[in-house]
Amino acid sequence: MDVRLAWRMMKSVIANPLTAAAFAPFGDVIEKGGGEQFSINRGNCIRHHALATAEVTGDDASVIISIFCGQPYGLPHVLDMVERHPLGSQAFYPLSTNQWLVIVAPDASGKPGLPQAFLARGDQGINLKPGIWHGVLTPLDVPADFLVVDCGGTADNLEEHYFDAPYDVRLL
Repeated sequence: MDVRLAWRMMKSVIANPLTAAAFAPFGDVIEKGGGEQFSINRGNCIRHHALATAEVTGDDASVIISIFCGQPYGLPHVLDMVERHPLGSQAFYPLSTNQWLVIVAPDASGKPGLPQAFLARGDQGINLKPGIWHGVLTPLDVPADFLVVDCGGTADNLEEHYFDAPYDVRLL
């Protein structure tokens, strides 16, 4: 597709603040204060317990923990592709204090519906439910590392969808 035509066809998505209520259809927000809290280690540590649940399916599926090192994106962000992982949840938690962009879309008969964007603080992570369409890891301004918990195994756990016309993602 001609880039000039794509820009004329582009629709806008406004990124709203990430909240547990707004993100609930897509998964969990991982942040302190979001669940049960109790003291451990003889009172030297507060455990913020069970903030999200990792889910995996498949014969040889396992829960794996990785670190992703993401390059920064600028705003406005051109969203031309989303992906999903049907065999398991996928959690992202930043290892810095920088804000980052979360893009998700509901499923519409096997394809992504209208994308939604959230601006996450550096102390907020997410846990995507299995099969949720989402944008790629999108740190803003500076490179950033993320702790990622997702599904490992040999089964094909990645579907990608390229939009006919890209979306222009902006902040309020």
